[in-house]
Amino acid sequence: MTTDEIKEHLKQVKYPGFSRDIVSFGLVRSAGMLDGVVKVSLALTTSDPKVPLHIKTEVEKCLRVIPGVKEILVEVSVAPAKAPAATAAVQGGNLAGNHAAPKAIKYAVAIASGKGGVGKSTFSVNLAAALAQLLSAQGRPGRVGLMDCDIYGPSVPLMMGIQGRPEVDGDSLVPMERHGVKVMSMGFLVDDNTPVVWRGPMIMKTIQQFVQNVRWGDLDILLVDLPPGTGDAQLSLVQTLPLDGAIIVTTPQPAATNVARKGGLMFQKVNVPIIGVAENMSFFVDPAGHKHALFGSGGGIVTAEKLGTVLLGQVPLIPAIREGGDTGTPIVVSQPQSVAGQTFRDLAADLLARLAKPAHPNL
Repeated sequence: MTTDEIKEHLKQVKYPGFSRDIVSFGLVRSAGMLDGVVKVSLALTTSDPKVPLHIKTEVEKCLRVIPGVKEILVEVSVAPAKAPAATAAVQGGNLAGNHAAPKAIKYAVAIASGKGGVGKSTFSVNLAAALAQLLSAQGRPGRVGLMDCDIYGPSVPLMMGIQGRPEVDGDSLVPMERHGVKVMSMGFLVDDNTPVVWRGPMIMKTIQQFVQNVRWGDLDILLVDLPPGTGDAQLSLVQTLPLDGAIIVTTPQPAATNVARKGGLMFQKVNVPIIGVAENMSFFVDPAGHKHALFGSGGGIVTAEKLGTVLLGQVPLIPAIREGGDTGTPIVVSQPQSVAGQTFRDLAADLLARLAKPAHPNL
């Protein structure tokens, strides 16, 4: 049996608390078999003594069923985990009761929509990059995080141009970084061709891990890109992370605004303030400079009025925004002086100003 064949078997062994296996986490240093004796060497970084023992037991159990195996030798090298940059603290939350949340995250903001197809992830990626630009100019680089909680269709890795797997440090995942933004996504943890078919409890567990088991470090702001709707993912988030507010993304037409309003009402019911509404794909400008309201007009302001909040801005419908998402370079990075690039930077500056208000009443 070859090393690769042994590693294929070891992919059945998951790292405790994660859905990802020890092979893809890079914990298997060597593996081989000779005369019926299988020898596996593992390298872990953890401060929890239960983790190495659990993994060793699971590896032995996995290899024991292989035909021809007479003896199993598992060597586990354990390095102590570094002190976490963000320690958990119990804070008062937005729901009745308390929530565990990272102390080092100053503001947490959800980016939500009622329905899919309104460009919410594109909006989130560009807003995060714009925030990173503004904070870097203030001498605060690396202070923006983007948590992609769209479990079923994570597109943030593509739009940010990030490939590969995050590192594991002890019991924590280390977020990947690009364009000055720290990123964690379900897309890093599953294969491109593997559909995610999960029920509510599994979704809730993953979101809790993204909040509590990711080494975000010190952040001025964490944006959370939520899946469409008002289901398990949204409720799990507000029960896990005290949110400072939510931005509702919609397109102008009633098919989107009617559902976006319901999404906003859900946050209000759980006492998460609505920071504002962002209208995406608001208008198209032709080569002659004429505006065309391809998806209607006025939907964003109407939604904002019905939710008792403000219209934060209108993002135009232009091919360069889509191209930036497909190539992994958001338009706010590739064309910062464009109309769209400036729109996202204005949105970012407005968001920071609203969050900085004392206790940001009504934002």
